[in-house]
Amino acid sequence: MPQRAQDIYASAPMSGLLADETVAYMPDLRRCTGSRALLLSAAPQDEAPNPPYLSHWVTLRLAEGRIEGDIRASASEPLPFSDRTFDLILLRHAFEPAPLSIDEVVRILAPGGMLVLTGLNPLSGWTPWWQWQTRGSHLHAQSPFHFSARLRRADVQVERVQRVGRILPLPSAEPGWASSSWLGGGYVLVARKTGPMSIPTRLRPKPVTAPVGAGLAPGARRSSVS
Repeated sequence: MPQRAQDIYASAPMSGLLADETVAYMPDLRRCTGSRALLLSAAPQDEAPNPPYLSHWVTLRLAEGRIEGDIRASASEPLPFSDRTFDLILLRHAFEPAPLSIDEVVRILAPGGMLVLTGLNPLSGWTPWWQWQTRGSHLHAQSPFHFSARLRRADVQVERVQRVGRILPLPSAEPGWASSSWLGGGYVLVARKTGPMSIPTRLRPKPVTAPVGAGLAPGARRSSVS
C-alpha cells in the first residue's frame, strides 16, 4: 500500500535502519562537549538521545515542507537560529523529504562543534523500494561523498563515514542479505567544524531560562503546541 514520505520512516525496514544508525553514532555523541544540541529528523518518532549528553536539546521534525516541534518554520527558508548556536547538530534523514541547505547547517554550528548526519545512500537497493512505497514522492537523497565535499569547502573536517544497515530493505527474518559494513542502505557521517571547542565552565547557580528560545534568530517564535 502506498505510503506518504513522512510515514515511511515508521515502516519496519526504516525503523531497523534508524536503529542501526543510532548504534553507529552513539560513541561519537559521547565525545561531544558544550551545552546546546539540535535534532532535526524526518522520522516522526525520533527523540533526543537518552541520556542526552548535552544539557539543552531543540527537537525538530520535517513534514511536508515544514519544520515542526519546539519551533515552527518553513523548510525552504533559512534555519531560524543565530550563527554558531549549537555545539552538536544531529540530522536524521533530514535532506530526503526537503532540499535543505547544508550551508545553513554549517552556519548554525559552533566552531569545534560536531555534525552527525545520516541518510539513505541513493546508489543502494533502498532507493527503488522508497520510490515504490511512496509512489511518486521525490527522494532528495545525496551520497555521503557529496556532503563530504561540500563540508570540506566550508571548513568542516569530515572525521568518518560509515555505511550501516541491511543491503536491501527486507524483513529481518528473510535469509541472506544481512547487514553489511560497506553495502548497507544507509550511512552515518561525522564531521567537526574547525575552531576552538566549547569548554564547560563552572558558574555560580542562576535561574535557567527556557532552552528553546536561546539561539533563535531575531523574529523567530517558539512553538505554542500544548
